[in-house]
Amino acid sequence: MKRTRLLSVHHLDDNSNSPSPTEMCLTTGVSSTDIIDVEQGAQYTALWRPRTKTDTCQDVGASSEALGAFGQLDPKSTVQYHIDAPPSLPLGSLVRDPFLTAGHAKDKGEVGHKLWWKVLDAVETAENHKQLALYWEKAGDGHPKESSPFINSSAASNMEKSQQYDGKSMALFEEEIDTSPMVSSLLSSLANYSNLPTGSKEHEEAENNEEGARPSKKPVKAPQLGTLMGVYLPCIQNIFGVILFLRMTWMVGIGGVLGSFIIVFMCCSTTMLTAISMSAIATNGVVPAGGSYYMISRSLGPEFGGAVGICFYLGTTFAGAMYILGCIEILLIYIVPQAAIFKIEGLEGPEAEIALLNNMRVYGTIVLSFMAIVVFVGVKYVNKLALVFLACVILSILAVYAGIIKTALEPPVFPVCLIGNRTLLSKSYDICAKVIEIDNETITTKLWRSFCDSDSLNATCDEYFINNNITEIQGIPGVTSGILAENLFGNYLEKGMILEKRGISSNVDPDIPTTNANRYVLADITSFFTLLVGIYFPSVTGIMAGSNRSGDLRDAQKSIPIGTIAAITTTSTVYMSCVVLFGACIEGVVLRDKFGEGVNGNLVIGTLAWPSPWVIVFGSFFSTCGAGLQSLTGAPRLLQAISRDGIIPFLRVFGHGKANGEPTWALLLTASICEIGIIIASLDSVAPILSMFFLMCYMFVNLACALQTLLRTPNWRPRFKFYHWALSFLGMSLCLSLMFICSWYYAIVAMGIATCIYKYIEFCGAEKEWGDGIRGISLSAARFALMRLEEGPPHTKNWRPQILVLVSMDAEQNVEQPRLLSLTNQLKAGKGLTIVGTSVQGTFLDSYTEVQRADQSLRKLMETEKVKGFSQVVVSSNIRDGTSHLIQVGGLGGLKHNTVMVSWPQNWKQPECHQQFRNFIEVVRETTIASLALLVPKNISSYPSNGERFTEGHIDMWWIVHDGGMLMLLPFLLRQHKVWRKCKLRIFTVAQMDDNSIQMKKDLITFLYHLRIDAAVEVVEMLDSDISAYTYEKTLVMEQRSQILKQMHLTKNEMEREIQSITDSSRGSIRRKNPPTLRPQQSTEEGTTLAEKPQDKSEAVSNLKQVRLIQSKTPTSPTSPTSPVATLAGGAVTWKDSKGPDKGKTDSAATPEACKDPLSMKP
Repeated sequence: MKRTRLLSVHHLDDNSNSPSPTEMCLTTGVSSTDIIDVEQGAQYTALWRPRTKTDTCQDVGASSEALGAFGQLDPKSTVQYHIDAPPSLPLGSLVRDPFLTAGHAKDKGEVGHKLWWKVLDAVETAENHKQLALYWEKAGDGHPKESSPFINSSAASNMEKSQQYDGKSMALFEEEIDTSPMVSSLLSSLANYSNLPTGSKEHEEAENNEEGARPSKKPVKAPQLGTLMGVYLPCIQNIFGVILFLRMTWMVGIGGVLGSFIIVFMCCSTTMLTAISMSAIATNGVVPAGGSYYMISRSLGPEFGGAVGICFYLGTTFAGAMYILGCIEILLIYIVPQAAIFKIEGLEGPEAEIALLNNMRVYGTIVLSFMAIVVFVGVKYVNKLALVFLACVILSILAVYAGIIKTALEPPVFPVCLIGNRTLLSKSYDICAKVIEIDNETITTKLWRSFCDSDSLNATCDEYFINNNITEIQGIPGVTSGILAENLFGNYLEKGMILEKRGISSNVDPDIPTTNANRYVLADITSFFTLLVGIYFPSVTGIMAGSNRSGDLRDAQKSIPIGTIAAITTTSTVYMSCVVLFGACIEGVVLRDKFGEGVNGNLVIGTLAWPSPWVIVFGSFFSTCGAGLQSLTGAPRLLQAISRDGIIPFLRVFGHGKANGEPTWALLLTASICEIGIIIASLDSVAPILSMFFLMCYMFVNLACALQTLLRTPNWRPRFKFYHWALSFLGMSLCLSLMFICSWYYAIVAMGIATCIYKYIEFCGAEKEWGDGIRGISLSAARFALMRLEEGPPHTKNWRPQILVLVSMDAEQNVEQPRLLSLTNQLKAGKGLTIVGTSVQGTFLDSYTEVQRADQSLRKLMETEKVKGFSQVVVSSNIRDGTSHLIQVGGLGGLKHNTVMVSWPQNWKQPECHQQFRNFIEVVRETTIASLALLVPKNISSYPSNGERFTEGHIDMWWIVHDGGMLMLLPFLLRQHKVWRKCKLRIFTVAQMDDNSIQMKKDLITFLYHLRIDAAVEVVEMLDSDISAYTYEKTLVMEQRSQILKQMHLTKNEMEREIQSITDSSRGSIRRKNPPTLRPQQSTEEGTTLAEKPQDKSEAVSNLKQVRLIQSKTPTSPTSPTSPVATLAGGAVTWKDSKGPDKGKTDSAATPEACKDPLSMKP
């Protein structure tokens, strides 16, 4: 049964908060006079079809009474239906039947209730839901309609004719309208299709219901927002943030106008290119909700999607921490400094810095807890305040531009006091002068007392204070002052350096150390270009706000591209203009004054604001609060979406939440991770962290668009046309470059986290199939590689065994020789192709179910034995032809097998098994004619499994005739596996009586040395007549004898006597000859196993398993095996010396006596 959709019963009120259902008619296929006796556990056939307005649901063979009988079912019973449902129903949709509902309400005595069916995923079973389950199946999938040709005929005259079709699959004759949806229903379901989450108003309505409010009579519809309110303004709110108000002026002062403009241009270009790629993905079909996670996961697959989704979640979470830290910085430094728990006044240097960080930690934790409670209580409050926070952002920016215009007419008065070229703290003086004249009397100022040991004019003062004059300059000289030229280039500082104004000379002795440094404005951190990039980049994030709200948009495919690109254009224009205008309006030392310590503790950007600096202070404060709430609202939902996808098993608990879908557990985890950023407590340290995660996310959005464009998949048809794969690759390159520019070690950590998550998802087995681009690129790469392999045969150095394993199946479609796959796995150090094939006897139409079972069995066994390869099952009229088909058509293009492995036929001598060895002989002949190597392991059931280990022993190889090197390769590959790793290799080569055995041994040792094979060598002397039994000529001679015997027309007994006489007379006459090189020769051989005598010098022949190799020797085949290799642990036949043991030679120099074998002696 092919189960693809699951329908489960739900009891919902008429006024319940649920989507508008698709009404369906349920048909039982019985007449109105039939009485349905429902039995628990019984199965019935039913049919769904869409119901129109005029449809009475009584015209398809079932009455309301019959449907009402189904309504008597208890939803918690185990009764199951086979449902033939329209495949167009989307997952998560609700359907109901009015007559079924009426019958249910009538029988149960309920009023106002309806019986609903919810379409769920196939993996969710009835056991999980404990409800009535209905499975639908496609017609012709193994569950036939008994009299398909006569569906619409019930006449008695047709009954006899229809009986001949009983029990047969008549799918071709079925009424198509019963198995396929009408076009009208398909179009209706596609038009109403949405895989988007509920909108904000739906969340509010659900929460109101929980609070006891009367539910609305109609289902709440998602807000129908346009481009302006749904995409443009939310993106504006998310992009403009804390960096603009707290760090933009400082960045311009440190990096200069040119350097800052380059930074802003790079970051804005990155987001613009990413927005173009995102627009292409978002307009390719139904817009996926969930922002970049859904875009990446549905484009690059679950592994990439999960890895980047987690990174995006971490970035959003740390963004919440950054906004909270910015909020606390504004609160404690610019609004109410007196609220600091750890007092900063009177502290200097590191102590003051530690006190500030501790204040940030305490207040940050308090604000984080408050925000988490607000989000937990209800997202509706966050949504209601969103417009207020947005208004604060827009008003603040307008106030800055208004102030810039005002500076051209009347610059504001913000004096800055300098000693020489050094900037003084505003709290260290009351009057910017050393002394003042009052009534012709010289009086020292507070500044004098700060640098001298007394109020007296004769006091000992700081050397720099005495040698330099006091200068007061305007902090905001105005846009027409020409200060832009001075601020054009950067002025990077080391931590603790004094802010100095350019263009003013200073009298300073380099040999005298700086004293009273706490009276000057100092750099709090060491600044450099890459640090500025990392701190600034979070100010351009937030471009996904539109796609995250796609469930609330009227036309997401139109609104997302236009709104997002317009928002990025607006914010980029604001940022770039601010860089130039800040450099043209504000003094350089004021720009570099991060906390406004030289301008009476004012927020530097606030000094520009009109009508008052407090506009910027409070506007930035509320905007950072709103951005923090938005982060704490969006991050848990992103984690919930990842958890519900089920690609990361240990995160599934975070997919649950409150009854209305609010992610409670995900919010708890988000707040915990956000607290880590609060503990860091430094805005400048947190910003580069979230830059890494956002850059990685944007990089994969660009990669997804580029891959889809280059692969040209048929379903890639974006409505947004202004994209190109080169732009996507440029955006991806910019993201990757910015990651390493910001912080190379943060980039490595972020990529390491993503890699670990990727491998974890891959290890756990991501079974999601989302039609991702990675599968497409794999197919393209495979096609390209196969086309390259077609260019010519592999070089000898690149040759490796590509094994076709032929197995047989029992009656239950289980593999009869599982150890064949164990041996295959042990030989796979060559990393070649593996195809496990079997043949099923019958026809494809009748045996399709058996083929499916056999394929499943092969896959399961391959997974158990850890064999990486492919399974292939063919159906043929007989096993011999099926095996021949596998040998002929196995593989694809240049990726074909060059070796066939088949087990030695068991019980082949028994009369009832004669067909078995005949099939085996055909395999031998076909592999020979195809120039394939043949591996024939005997007694395969006694071979070691992959879990066994040999702690000692030997792998013995008998090298009788040269086979092209295959025999050398096999034991080498076996020894790479952990089963055989501790076994030693011994090679026994055969010499003729007139050969120099000692020289042969030396030559063989040298040969093995050049082959880099570590093995012991033994030379065994044999007679030519014994050696000839293992050469290719024996096959030719036997075929000639078979032809002669057939021409003699002898009886069976006469033929056997003739064979025996010929064998006895020609035992010593066959001599080994050189193989011809003009045509391929066929060869077979008869393997033997050895059992040694206890007193023998060599232990090689004890407990041997044999692998028989049969291969034609052709000049084009570099490795053509024809001889057996013997491996440890097996043995059967004894070696004998026809002349008796020779005392003068080694004990191992025995000669085998050929066995009488029908496979080689009979035609």
